Amino acid sequence: MSQNSRVAVLFPGQGAQYVGMGKDLYERCPESREVFEGANRILGSDLLRLMLEGPEETLTRTANSQPAIFVMSYAAWVALKARAERSRGPLCPRWSQPEAFAGLSLGEYTALVAAGAFSFEDGLRIVCKRGRYMEEACEARPGTMASVIGLTMSQVRDVCDVARARGIVDVANANSPGQIVVSGEREAVQEACRLAKEHGAKAVIPLNVSGAFHSGLMKEAERRLAAELTQMDVSVPRVPVIANVTGREESEPREIIANLARQVTGSVLFQQSIELLLGRGVNTFVEVGCGKVLQGLVKRINPQTVRMGVEDMPSLEATLDALEEGQKER
Repeated sequence: MSQNSRVAVLFPGQGAQYVGMGKDLYERCPESREVFEGANRILGSDLLRLMLEGPEETLTRTANSQPAIFVMSYAAWVALKARAERSRGPLCPRWSQPEAFAGLSLGEYTALVAAGAFSFEDGLRIVCKRGRYMEEACEARPGTMASVIGLTMSQVRDVCDVARARGIVDVANANSPGQIVVSGEREAVQEACRLAKEHGAKAVIPLNVSGAFHSGLMKEAERRLAAELTQMDVSVPRVPVIANVTGREESEPREIIANLARQVTGSVLFQQSIELLLGRGVNTFVEVGCGKVLQGLVKRINPQTVRMGVEDMPSLEATLDALEEGQKER
């Protein structure tokens, strides 16, 4: 890795949770422990115990998984930054000012906190409301999601336009080349999948989800969340943050608030976001939080990138070693 390597930090979204998440960071990193215990104080409940012990079916509920992933991701970011500043002096400026932050759906909130747009406490409170509103919207208006493999964004949008004769269906995620997720009412999603196959899709994969996220079925959740977001104190981020619904850097506080509200029903343009960063010379992507999903998506977007992850102390140290020594994980 050259001295001119540019680093972007990515934060995962809902679905990355698992029982035991954060255990190693809680036990071995004081800065992370402070985040976990601070979250419990803010919420007045034992989120940490749910993260560490489950049960899984309770952790997986949208109202619980969203704050859990948010806290885990931020705790991992704090650990990475603290360890770099303590023991890896030359890396300190890099972790204070990476090239950019981005996140997948929920992960955009972590990105904005890491960039200084709003506080951890405000972020946690709004994420809890977001999770609750989205869970309640799922219960009020059931739906489903499916992944379409092998079609372009334009083709999938055309398919959705036709399938809307059967109900609400929208493009939820444009994740990577040839992988696009549709979301909406069950019959309309099934029709979109049938039409996608007729248009040459290699596969359509129904997703095991609790509702139709990033679709018109979330309109009530968007309305309720928008009212809460307008009460937040939002600043210009200190580091660029790429917005999901535009695939661009957004720094104006009013735009940040509007985009976070739109994101509940809008398409998550992850591929476009990564391509923007690639165009700015970013070649190293560090996924901070649970799992490796985002690393896999980045690899499909551009296999020549360097990809790393941080979710516990061993992976944190491995990431710092790789950045220092130029080791590339492909």
